[in-house]
Amino acid sequence: MAKVLVVTSGKGGVGKTTSTAALGAALAHGGEKVVVIDFDVGLRNLDLVMGAERRVVFDLINVVQGDAKLNQALIRDKRMENLSLLPASQTRDKDALTEEGVARVLGELREKFDWIICDSPAGIERGATLAMRHADVAVVVTNPEVSSVRDSDRIIGLLDSKTEKAEKGERVEKHLLLTRYDPARAERGEMLKVDDVLEILSIPLIGIIPESEEVLRASNVGSPVTLNNPGSAPSKAYFDAVRRLKGETVEMTIPTDRKGLFGKLFGRRAA
Repeated sequence: MAKVLVVTSGKGGVGKTTSTAALGAALAHGGEKVVVIDFDVGLRNLDLVMGAERRVVFDLINVVQGDAKLNQALIRDKRMENLSLLPASQTRDKDALTEEGVARVLGELREKFDWIICDSPAGIERGATLAMRHADVAVVVTNPEVSSVRDSDRIIGLLDSKTEKAEKGERVEKHLLLTRYDPARAERGEMLKVDDVLEILSIPLIGIIPESEEVLRASNVGSPVTLNNPGSAPSKAYFDAVRRLKGETVEMTIPTDRKGLFGKLFGRRAA
């Protein structure tokens, strides 16, 4: 039975879709059977990052509304056969998603995969709440900026109140993924430091993704960064994050692209 993981944030542009693709590919690289779902109906960017934009025939809305079968809409990755994509519709809006339809689709996917990773739209509206509704695990993505962290705090509140687990008196397992981090700028006071973010949000840190051109380069060629350049600093950070997601204890570091430097060891460990 699959785990449902939602990749979410309060603010747009923080790297949710990039992180969904990178985490999905890293899990698949480790042998897990993974499907990534684009819940950002109307925008549809995950297929671009996954390099599958020309292969989309049916989408999540078609399956939810019964116009297509799940197997017709799933796109198997050409590079990794255990990685699949369920794309979003580019022409419909979020109102086309129904709670019952989403539950049915996730129920079918739970039987086929080890991990279901839901790429949530930003914010607190219908699409975001449906993406997190059935989550077992949440990765809250934030940049080291005050506005991004404040919006992430609101998302953590929703995860504790608007999910199926919350209604049963249970808690969604929550992790923080800090993206676009530059230790030199943090030291100069131009962005928040890791400890500042952790003090505000108070959820376990699962990874620190450095600011890197590798992330943009990979997106532009339609490849998750963990597939495009597995040896790069952001890829290593995503691979470590996946190990923590699976329960391994991995020392937390601040990665850097600078040759010869491996970043400052923090000594923090993910819960």
